[in-house]
Amino acid sequence: MANSIEENRRRFIKSAIGTASALVLAKMAPAWAYPLGRSYGDVIHAQNVVDLHIRREDMNVAERIARPITINGSMPGPLLRLKEGQRASLRVSNALNESTSIHWHGIILPENMDGVPGVSFPGIDPGETFHYEYDVNQNGTYWYHSHSGLQEQLGHLGPIVIDPADGDIGADREHVIILSDWTFEDPDEVFRNLKVAEGYYNYQQRTLGDTIDDIRRQGLAKTWQERSMWNEMRMSARDLLDVTGSTYTYLMNGRDNSINWTALYKPGEKIRLRVINGSAMTFFDFRIPGLEMTVVSADGQPIKPVTVDEFRIGVAETYDVIVTPK
Repeated sequence: MANSIEENRRRFIKSAIGTASALVLAKMAPAWAYPLGRSYGDVIHAQNVVDLHIRREDMNVAERIARPITINGSMPGPLLRLKEGQRASLRVSNALNESTSIHWHGIILPENMDGVPGVSFPGIDPGETFHYEYDVNQNGTYWYHSHSGLQEQLGHLGPIVIDPADGDIGADREHVIILSDWTFEDPDEVFRNLKVAEGYYNYQQRTLGDTIDDIRRQGLAKTWQERSMWNEMRMSARDLLDVTGSTYTYLMNGRDNSINWTALYKPGEKIRLRVINGSAMTFFDFRIPGLEMTVVSADGQPIKPVTVDEFRIGVAETYDVIVTPK
């Protein structure tokens, strides 16, 4: 009897600690990135009218106070969950001191609803509200972002999930993961630096010592041949990234690795991860150590399932994967 009471006590304490931790994590991430995610047993109604308010706000980013562009008070912005076949109605209000916009990336819609200033509409001036409205004729994982200046680099982005009209693939739980890059520099200054010198942020340049080491290892002729090849291409052998971690902080759901956004699950559940690359300049290699991933969708389109240990996701791409943690 005593053992049973003690076991129940331990189970209760463990449960309480887990719940408290989940609540703390929830406060650190956008509301849609709640650690428990979405259970596929939940009834979620598609949104009819969505109001989005865009402004600059003070926010803790990577343990420093920054002033990103927020949407409804969060960065990234709110998750827009729509349903195939519905009529989407989105009112976007601009509280910035400059024009803004929202482009619905990968969404099929009329050109005047696409949200690209100077191409399909004039933009949304300060203090104004623009009403986007279109029929949702697809499903899958997508995202939205500003197409005005370099506002996307300032945090003006968010995820879109469109549920299919005829049901889903049968996962037990879902987590949305949006990857992005953040700089505490003015994005216009970053752009200017790249125009002045394309290798401005590359601190891994070759040195005279590297050349001497190459000569010792493979001889002068081979080293000269390699250097000539790169010189003919007018390209550095160390040119891997235009913008590096020297100015970028890499975020998952708006949080850096010191906060460590967390996704919870029950052992044996099939978990659907909707992974979005919402960065301005960065490719990410995505893996969960020791856990296979089955890719079931790319850029919102279902594909023949492919099992991988790791995938590389480019700017603006999305992948849906199924994992089953034991």
